[in-house]
Amino acid sequence: MIDQRLNAELAANSALGLTRRRRVLESPCGRIAAVDGKNLLNFASNDYLGLAGNPEIAQAMADGAMHWGAGSGASHLVSGHLAPHEALEMEIAAFIGFPRTLTFSTGYLANLAVTPTLAGRGDAVFADKLNHASLIDAMQLAKAQGADTQRYPHNDMATLEKMLAASGAAAKIIVSDAVFSMDGDLAPLPLLFALAEQYDAWLVIDDAHGFGVLGAHGQGSLAHFNLPASPRILLMGTLGKAAGVGGAFIAGSETAIEYLLQKGRSYIFTTATPPAIACALSKSLQLIANGDALRASLMARIAQLRDGLAGLPWQLMPSASAIQPLIVGANEATVALSKALWERGLWVPAIRPPTVPKDTARLRISVSAAHTAADIDQLITALKELA
Repeated sequence: MIDQRLNAELAANSALGLTRRRRVLESPCGRIAAVDGKNLLNFASNDYLGLAGNPEIAQAMADGAMHWGAGSGASHLVSGHLAPHEALEMEIAAFIGFPRTLTFSTGYLANLAVTPTLAGRGDAVFADKLNHASLIDAMQLAKAQGADTQRYPHNDMATLEKMLAASGAAAKIIVSDAVFSMDGDLAPLPLLFALAEQYDAWLVIDDAHGFGVLGAHGQGSLAHFNLPASPRILLMGTLGKAAGVGGAFIAGSETAIEYLLQKGRSYIFTTATPPAIACALSKSLQLIANGDALRASLMARIAQLRDGLAGLPWQLMPSASAIQPLIVGANEATVALSKALWERGLWVPAIRPPTVPKDTARLRISVSAAHTAADIDQLITALKELA
């Protein structure tokens, strides 16, 4: 049979406890998720500010669809770049303090546009080992084009500096998450920027989990560290997490963004998002900019969770972000713990290899500004009982 090999691999995956399963939600994304006729407290989404179900954003999308139609009809460079797209790019640039931005359908496509476009034969890419899969795939594309690719141990600036010093590449590109999606910790962005300056390198930052949450008014991880919008920085931010809608952007200098517009394959050859999404994101940006109360509530819930989980037999990773990983270790034990929480009305996903390293399977607890103090207490109580 043509699919015999595929069935064998699927069976092997299942035997290792690595089979993934989709859950079908019967409610909008929010604090409560309706699944299989059951209401659960949702600690599984990246809706950090609780904006995914915001009625003002939904209304802006509906109004945008009525005015601009359902689709864009083409790629941005053919005929698909409508006025709402242009307005959104200018609004994002003004909000985060960069000269210019490009918007994309997803963060994955945005990341695929940067590193392979900047790095070719004779160039070098230096990437954190715990970078997101999209950054890893972008690095692999650069490698296929002849670039030298090296991965440094997680947040190990001493090793990175040695690599940079030893490299004779024509162009150097340092690539890192700002907030790491499975550990929740922050990259040492000031040190990364200093190395980029010292070795005349590009610094590509994925701020998927920092944008909207960190920094003054939610401007992101660069603002959190008071770093400038340097011409050597290319910043990616997703718009489907804290922003609550979908898509992504790359921010940079006028020259760098023009170069990506002209050369970035995943930008050039992709149909533009529906203009109604841009309309919704314009409203979302306003709510993020005025969302200090939401961010204060989120930080309070994070602190409450961390205080409550102290002393458990599982390791709570040192994270100050909305991502709170609880390391269990074995795949089967992690899945069992997640299932036990599910039966108590708590949706906390089990994350297993290859998403995380072997023997570090974990519960990835995502905290939202929409969660109440009682929600956090319910999760703490359940974990203590299960411990």
